[in-house]
Amino acid sequence: MSREIRLAIVGVGNCTSALVQGLHYYAQGGESVGLMHREMGGYDVTDIKPAVAFDVNACKVGLDLSDAIFAPPNNAYRVPDIELTESGVEVLMGPVADGAPPHLQSQMERAVGQPVDVVAALREAGAEVMLNMLPTGSAEAARIYAEAALEAGVAFVNGMPELIVCDESFAREAEMRKVPLVGDDVKSQLGGTILHRAMVETMLARGIQIKKTYQLNYAGNTDFYNLIHRGESKEKTKRGAVETLIPYEADVSAGFAHVPNMEDRKTARFYFELANFSNAPIILDAKLEVEDSANFAGVAVDAIRCCRLALDRGTGGVLTSASAFFCKHPPQQIVDEQALKMLEEFIQGKRDR
Repeated sequence: MSREIRLAIVGVGNCTSALVQGLHYYAQGGESVGLMHREMGGYDVTDIKPAVAFDVNACKVGLDLSDAIFAPPNNAYRVPDIELTESGVEVLMGPVADGAPPHLQSQMERAVGQPVDVVAALREAGAEVMLNMLPTGSAEAARIYAEAALEAGVAFVNGMPELIVCDESFAREAEMRKVPLVGDDVKSQLGGTILHRAMVETMLARGIQIKKTYQLNYAGNTDFYNLIHRGESKEKTKRGAVETLIPYEADVSAGFAHVPNMEDRKTARFYFELANFSNAPIILDAKLEVEDSANFAGVAVDAIRCCRLALDRGTGGVLTSASAFFCKHPPQQIVDEQALKMLEEFIQGKRDR
């Protein structure tokens, strides 16, 4: 059996840039720093091989993937001292639908010409896992790719906050077709949602009353430019990831801002109004700064390999453990400590999903 995992990439933005650069980094002898699992069920991180890629940006369509990841408006962190050779994967024109709204067209020129047949392209490339990284709010376009993955028998990782894996009818169809699913909305490796949840779990364990909390995220990449225009679904998944942990009513908010000269560096601010013994007040104000897209890629490589393990085992439908640990809005919310235990059992083959 081939140990290669043939990946279909939907959206050649900063997250794809970070992912492709990272795969080269580890393949060229980079230390195993920054990985949750160097090896997973017999698959090394370097076994992930891009096989086909889709985009609608005129600066990217038609280019080799290794060149397209640096085309504007991409501004992800450039990994030093790696050699990016031609991948042999040409970026194909994908369906547009709602994936290029007017506000994003101010950031990029839409490619002309007819989109490819996604199902045919997946089959021709021998794709096994699809990673969806379309801009937030691209509900119609995301559905087109998700349905194509089902039709082609390709596992589907939904990295953006369109609730596809949480759609019960879609999940049932995927289970019937033995197509694995991970989603929705991939968490960062160490990002706002992870830290916010960790702080909430600590407060609950210590008897601290949470009265009000918010998370504010700001960066200068295209994702954040898009979020200020149509970030409703992202706000919902971020807020829900925290609210579902709190067993009583608390005032929870999430917000976004676009600061162009920050480029792909993201800042997350966390604010809490709390009470401890005898209702004494506590204020917590914290800050995190990260390279945003590398933070996504560090989780995506594990979600992709979980899908390949499920394909090997003939398991379709929602991968409960992987979705709960890797995603902000999984079909079943599980506290992170328990989700991690379940994930390790899945990797070892002790749990079906």
